[in-house]
Amino acid sequence: MLDTANYTPRLKTVYADAVRPALKEEFGYKNDMQIPRLDKIVLNIGCGAAAVRDSKKAKSAQEDLTLIAGQKALTTIAKKSIAGFRVREDMPLGAKVTLRGEKMYEFLDRLITIAMPRIRDFRGISGKSFDGRGNYAMGIKEHIVFPEINFDNVDENWGMDIVIATTAKTDAEAKALLKAFNMPFNS
Repeated sequence: MLDTANYTPRLKTVYADAVRPALKEEFGYKNDMQIPRLDKIVLNIGCGAAAVRDSKKAKSAQEDLTLIAGQKALTTIAKKSIAGFRVREDMPLGAKVTLRGEKMYEFLDRLITIAMPRIRDFRGISGKSFDGRGNYAMGIKEHIVFPEINFDNVDENWGMDIVIATTAKTDAEAKALLKAFNMPFNS
């Protein structure tokens, strides 16, 4: 059993010991509070047409996302009806979860060291997916790359959106922060 009272995630220790001093030197910050850090990680699975055909698909996506994140995922619902897509108001369409603190660092560690190497034909992730304010967004085509998901119990493969929000002011600062965590950028 894990002793959570004295446990600190590996990436949080790496950030405190190596990343912060390196970023402070590289960008010449005067104050330690200026140094960029991770703010939150938002995970999202949208079921799309599968949820319209079968309402249990959104529940399945929520359960899978809960396993991946290590915290309960919320079901996302339609805000308004769209007749062309057969979507009714308040219909469950997917799941989302926001990670902060220890769970955020744990997830990022598992994403970089375990899940990404398991992606088929993986050649790194795009270094251009920043939003201009220091946040990074990426997508994964199959959620089964995470070890928490039992491949035999999966009824459908879900794509997944991952947004990494940082306190960085620019994309260059955010990219330097994520590179320091060994994020495999291809450009």
